[in-house]
Amino acid sequence: MTVVVVAVVVFAVVVLAALSVRVVKQYEQGVLFRLGRVIGVREPGLTFIVPIIDVLHRISLRIVTMPIQSQGIITRDNVSVDVSAVAYYRVVDAVKSVVAIENVAAATNQIAQTTLRKVVGQHTLDETLSETDRINVSIREILDDQTAEWGILVTLVELKDIQLPDTMKRAMARQAEAEREKRAKIIAAEGESLAAAALGAASDVMMAHPLALQLRNLQSLVEIGVDRNTTVVFPAPLMSTIGELGAFLARESAAGRAITPAASGDAVPNTSPAAQQRTS
Repeated sequence: MTVVVVAVVVFAVVVLAALSVRVVKQYEQGVLFRLGRVIGVREPGLTFIVPIIDVLHRISLRIVTMPIQSQGIITRDNVSVDVSAVAYYRVVDAVKSVVAIENVAAATNQIAQTTLRKVVGQHTLDETLSETDRINVSIREILDDQTAEWGILVTLVELKDIQLPDTMKRAMARQAEAEREKRAKIIAAEGESLAAAALGAASDVMMAHPLALQLRNLQSLVEIGVDRNTTVVFPAPLMSTIGELGAFLARESAAGRAITPAASGDAVPNTSPAAQQRTS
C-alpha cells in the first residue's frame, strides 16, 4: 500500500513538474499571466510557472514580412491604379502586443492597407511612379506612429507593384515615343548646325586657296573610281559656272529688251527728197 502511495505521489510530482516547465526560444519573449494579471516578462531559456494558475504567452521578436494586397486607388489626378506593397515590422514590447490589441498581425495588416490607399491617393500618377521612395517613407512613418501603442516597430515599407489601365499604358507609350522623336530631331538639327559650320569653314579655306578645290575634285574622282564604273565625271567649279550662267542670262535679257521696242513700236517716217516730192 505504501509503495502505491509513493508511486502515485511521484507520478503527480512528475506531472506537475512537466506542466510547470516552459522553454522560451532565443527569438521570443514570454508574457506571464497569473490569475489574469501580467506579472512579468520571461527572457529566453528555461522558465517555470505554476500550473493551472499561470499562463505564458510566447511572443516572437523576429521581423515579420507582411504583404499588403493590391488596392484599387484613385490618384489625385483621377487615374485609377492598383497598388500592392510589402511591409516589415517586429514586436519591440511584448506586453503591449498582447494586452493592447487582440490580434496584432491582423490589425497591422488592415491599418497598412488603409494607409496605402490614403497616401497614394494624395499624389498624382507621375508622382506615384517617380517618387516611390518618398511615398514609402510617408507610409512607414504613419504606420509606425499608429502601431507604436501596440508595441510594434515598422522598419520598412516598399511599393511592390503598380498596375495601370491599358488606356493609360498606351498614352504613356505614345508620350515616350513623342519624347524620343523630339530628341532625335533636336540631335539631327544640332548635327546639321555643326555640319554647316564645318562646311563654312572649309569654303573659306578653299576661297583662300583655289588649288584646294581642285584637289578636292581629284579626291572625288578617286572615290567614284573605286566602284569600277564606266562613267567618267569631270567636275567643274560650281561657283564660276553659276557666275557665267548668270552673265549669259543677263546678256540675253538685255538683248531681248533692245529688240522688243523696235519690233512693237510705230513706223519711222521717211524723210527722203523723193518722198517729200511725192507728198507735195
